[in-house]
Amino acid sequence: MAGGWASDTAVQEQIDSSIEDAVARARSQLPKGESLRHCEECGAAIPEARRQAIPGVRLCVACQAEHDREQAAFSGYNRRGSKDSQLR
Repeated sequence: MAGGWASDTAVQEQIDSSIEDAVARARSQLPKGESLRHCEECGAAIPEARRQAIPGVRLCVACQAEHDREQAAFSGYNRRGSKDSQLR
C-alpha cells in the first residue's frame, strides 16, 4: 500500500515503467541489417554459424563479450532494488 499522496498502484506503475524502459533499451541495441563477415572492431573473421544465429551481427565473440562487460558497468538500472526496498 502506498502512502502519502501516491495512489495504491503508484509503486507498481513505477516498476512496470522501469521494466518497459529496460526492454526498449535492450531492443534498441539488437543488431539490424546484414551480418558482417569481419568484426567492425578488430577485423577478425566472424564465423558463418554466428552470422546465421544472430542476424545483423557486427562483432566477433571476443569484442561482443567486452562490449557487454562495458554495458553492464554503465547500465544505470538498480538490479538489486525490489518492491519492498522501494516502499521504504
